[in-house]
Amino acid sequence: MISVIIPTKNSETDLVHTLSALVPAAAEGIIREVIVVDGGSSDNTEKVADAAGCTWTSRGESLRSERLTYGASLAQRGEWLLFLQPDSLLESGWHHEAQAFIERAARARNGPRTAASFRLRYEAFGLSARVAETIAALRSQLLGMPYGNQGLLISRQFYQKLGGHRPLREMEDLDIAKRIGRSRIVFLRAAAVSSGEPEHESAVSRLRQAFARFCVGTLRIPASLAVRLHG
Repeated sequence: MISVIIPTKNSETDLVHTLSALVPAAAEGIIREVIVVDGGSSDNTEKVADAAGCTWTSRGESLRSERLTYGASLAQRGEWLLFLQPDSLLESGWHHEAQAFIERAARARNGPRTAASFRLRYEAFGLSARVAETIAALRSQLLGMPYGNQGLLISRQFYQKLGGHRPLREMEDLDIAKRIGRSRIVFLRAAAVSSGEPEHESAVSRLRQAFARFCVGTLRIPASLAVRLHG
C-alpha cells in the first residue's frame, strides 16, 4: 500500500526512532517498503537502515529534493508514497488514519489526486515550540502548505503527474504543496513529532524564512525565486 521515502544525512540517532514508529504499519502490511536515500553520511546511518531492513542507496552530496525524487523512482511496492524526514516521529496509531484516508481516496472521484499530511509537534518544551506548532497549524490550514517534517502522503500516480520534487536547494516542501493545491491536501489528526528545536534558530533566521514562505504561500511567488530569501 505505502512506500516510505526518507532522505538522510548523518541521521543515525533520529532515524532509529523514526523507523521504530513504522514497525506496526509494516507488521500490518500497510507499509510495503522503506527507502532511505542518503546524502553522504559519515556516521552509522547506513547500519541503522540496514538493520531495519530498509532499501539503502547513497546519492553523495545531492540536494534533499533530489534524494526525494530519486527515492520515489526506486519505489516499486506501494501505490502511495510517504515522504518523511529522518527526524519526524509519527505518533502511535498514525497508520490506521493513513489507511482510512487511502481507502476513502479510492472511493472518491478525485481521491487519487489528493494528498495528506500530519499535524506538526515538537519534542522541545517551552513557549517557543508551542508557538511554532500553532503557526505551522495555521499555515497548514489556511494556505495548505505543510512543512516537510509534517510528512507528505501522495499517490504515486499523482506524484508523477506533478513531476515530483523540483531540484531546489530549499523549500521543496512548499513548492510541491503549492503544485498540489490547498483544496487537495487533507490534514490528518495524527501528529509527526519533530526532534527539531525552533528556539535554537536565531530571530533573524526565523524572520527571513517566514518571509520567504509567506511569499510562496500568499503572494504566489515561485519557490525557485523565494528560496534566495530563505537562507
